[in-house]
Amino acid sequence: MESLRELYRVGFGPSSSHTMGPAAAARQFRARTPQAARYRVELYGSLAATGRGHHTDLVITRELQAPVDYQWRSREQLPLHPNGMEFFALAADGAVLQQWRVYSVGGGALKEEGQADPPKVYPLTTAAELLAWAEAQGEPLWRYVETCEGAEIWAHLGDVWAAMRRCLDRGLQTEGTLPGGLQLRRKARGYYLRAQALGGTQRSLIVSAYALAVSEENAAAQEVVTAPTCGACGVMPAVLRFMAEARRAPDVEILRALATAGLFGNFVKKNASISGAEVGCQGEVGTACAMAAAAAAYLSGGTAAQIEYAAEMGLEHHLGLTCDPVLGLVQVPCIERNAFGASRALDCADFALLSDGRHRIPFDEVVRAMKETGRDLSAKYRETGLGGLASVHKAD
Repeated sequence: MESLRELYRVGFGPSSSHTMGPAAAARQFRARTPQAARYRVELYGSLAATGRGHHTDLVITRELQAPVDYQWRSREQLPLHPNGMEFFALAADGAVLQQWRVYSVGGGALKEEGQADPPKVYPLTTAAELLAWAEAQGEPLWRYVETCEGAEIWAHLGDVWAAMRRCLDRGLQTEGTLPGGLQLRRKARGYYLRAQALGGTQRSLIVSAYALAVSEENAAAQEVVTAPTCGACGVMPAVLRFMAEARRAPDVEILRALATAGLFGNFVKKNASISGAEVGCQGEVGTACAMAAAAAAYLSGGTAAQIEYAAEMGLEHHLGLTCDPVLGLVQVPCIERNAFGASRALDCADFALLSDGRHRIPFDEVVRAMKETGRDLSAKYRETGLGGLASVHKAD
């Protein structure tokens, strides 16, 4: 499995696969072709279907720093992944100077056809192997991250936690309407103030306000952390902030929780997918809920088995969740899904801690089930904006 640096990325929303990935690709192509007078960019599949709502064209044009002609090929798909792109550098007379095909495969990552996988940092690739390691070594799960990545991983996770806090604080202070055709009003600040008025005793209200704050910042194309994606970026910060306050957990414990959660996110990324275009929202909010449940269980003193059980429930109970953004915006139903995912993560942790950690279906089997479910989902329900809420609700 890859480094947690590849899972937790700090960047700008609203979509890791539709904005962060294409922006990175455009930067790379611009660096290769500084002599180009203009560019042509062909977007395929999901990138074309919801690219305008996700600001794909805007970020590509910004990074290429030259005129761009776009071709939107929503009914065509390139071989490797639904999020395919082709870049063409053009001379002044229109001659093609260079061409590049690349894919945005989820979480801001890019991949080319035939490209070797990135260097593997973690030899273990399943939760079962991780639990066996923890039992044999007598070590907590986060220690495996430190063993594989080295002590320097804590500096990166510290930056991740700082970025999450900044985003959450901005979201709680900001009012107004989110950009896009839905004219959706921000709710986080109002929810937070009303929750405080109730004495802060309603944990679902507090954690929901936190998740809304981050998700609304993402929808406004502000700085967020992929955890594991932009579309699901509100779940982990909300749960970590709530647990930090409720348990008075120091930062060192929060970073260990981030490391623990990251292992389960990596298992999904390695053995299934975190791309909504590939498996639906079960791979985004479902994975985020699993990660946050693992983090909450760790911060509550859970054993390795209880942590795995919490993560298993977080993913299991999102199986089949479709990706159907209205108008292609990461707003409806995405923002509220982050709030419910955060609340469910806390519930999963509580449920696991009531047990001894033994349960019928292991996390790895749920990951396989999620992958099969995503494969069987109609393309309409995998971030194309052609089915579900995206098809039945029309903006005014």
